[in-house]
Amino acid sequence: MTDVPEIDAFTRPYWDAAAEGRLLIRRCRASGCGAPHHYPREFCPRCWSDDVHWERASGRATLYTWSVVHLNDLPPFGDRVPYVAAVVDLAEGPRMMTEITDCGEGDLWIGMPLRVSFRPAAEGPAEGGIPAVPVFRPAV
Repeated sequence: MTDVPEIDAFTRPYWDAAAEGRLLIRRCRASGCGAPHHYPREFCPRCWSDDVHWERASGRATLYTWSVVHLNDLPPFGDRVPYVAAVVDLAEGPRMMTEITDCGEGDLWIGMPLRVSFRPAAEGPAEGGIPAVPVFRPAV
């Protein structure tokens, strides 16, 4: 049993792109909507249309909020504490839960420009798990 997401037919494009260093979001194609969203869903959370498609995100974001996690006994997180759990605003509009890397806690600030990076997952493809996880680091 694993505590990380499993790849299925719907999420395969997302995880395949992550393995190649690309971040995907979903965008609604319904007339008059066009809303982007993340986490990936099979319908638009704004207008409920199922006419949505994958789109490559720019990888740019700004820091909305964060918290430093010092204790987490759930695999695979326990071996990585402390880490910075964060919510970022993607340049395309959606908010995304993620992790901030390569930046000390004291150097973080709301509105900080960030860039996506990809960390190999704790349970990679050899175990049937996800290959890489999108995380963010300072853009400068």
